[in-house]
Formats: sequence, C-alpha cells, structure tokens
Amino acid sequence: MDTAWQLLEQVYLFSMTAINARRGLPFLLLGVGLILLVSAAYYLLRDVSPPSDLSAVPAPVDYAAPELTLTDLQGTTHSLAEFRGQVVLVNLWATWCPPCKEEMPTLQAYYNKHAEAGFVIIAINDGDPTPDVKQFVQEYRLTFPIWLDPTYIATDQAFKTINLPSSFVIDRQGTIRLLWVGGIHRKMLDQYVTPIILETP
Repeated sequence: MDTAWQLLEQVYLFSMTAINARRGLPFLLLGVGLILLVSAAYYLLRDVSPPSDLSAVPAPVDYAAPELTLTDLQGTTHSLAEFRGQVVLVNLWATWCPPCKEEMPTLQAYYNKHAEAGFVIIAINDGDPTPDVKQFVQEYRLTFPIWLDPTYIATDQAFKTINLPSSFVIDRQGTIRLLWVGGIHRKMLDQYVTPIILETP
C-alpha cells in the first residue's frame, strides 16, 4: 500500500513540475531574449562616440537688417545702424537657456579672433532682469556688446522669432546673410561666417 502511495506521489509531483516548467518557459525565453538584446546593444554601441558637432546649420537669407535701438548694461542707447561697415552677428539669448549657455564660450573665442577684422557680436538678452544678465556676463567673461531687451522688441518685432538662441549675421552693407536657430559651434562659424568677414568691401 505504501508503495502505491509513493508511486502516485511521484507521478503527481512529476506532472506538476512539468506543468510549472511549461508555464514558466515563455518567461524564461523572454528573459534570455532581453539579456541578448542588451548585450548586443552594448557591443554595438561601446565604440560609438557621440557626434563632436551638434551645431545647427545656418540658413542663407538675403534681406535688410531691421532698425533696432536698445540699451546696453551701462544704460547707453545703441542702434544696429551704428555698426554699418562691420560684419555683425546678432545673438538672441537668455540666461535660463541651456544651448545659449553652451554656445557663449564659442562665441567669445570667435569674437576674440576676428574683432580686429571688423567683426562684432551683439548679444541681445531676451527679457531677463538686469542683475541676472550682469552676473551671467561676469561668469562667462563676455567682452562683446550686451544689449537688454526687457520688452522683447528684438524677438517679437525686429527679428520675428520665438526661438532661443537665434542668431543673424549681417554683412557690411547691412544685409542679413545667415540665420541660425539653435546653438552654434566653432566649425560652423569658421565655415559660414569667416568668408563673409573676408569679403572685400
């Protein structure tokens, strides 16, 4: 009698184990598949470095620069017309804007190199409080002109854009030649702005 019960118990346990194994098989296969996918992704991507230049490419344009008058950090009034005869990169930016922060050292370095060739950057701040702008300028050691635009005249009226940063390159005759939306990297400045600086007046 005991042997019969033992035999029945063994058959029952075997069948239950087999059923549990069949139920768990899909989950097991799913887990193995996920491991294989992660491993494949790791081996494929481990040697791939991120792109070194994620800069936006400028759009070539051809229209007259707008009339625009604003004040600088010292309260002095300036207009774009004062800079006729120079190549001007107007940069619209804000202190809270990550790509604006990222591109500022590049803009400063490019300005340092080309300022003596009649190139100027005019960075127009889009609505930040003056103390915040002054702190930003000091932190990033900016030496090109900084204009304040507390009422958004540059973005809403003059250049008609809602994107920050946005940049516009004005040639020596007062014509906007390039329009950038997004951060600028040095390679793009060298490729697109330097030829305009080198043009014979």
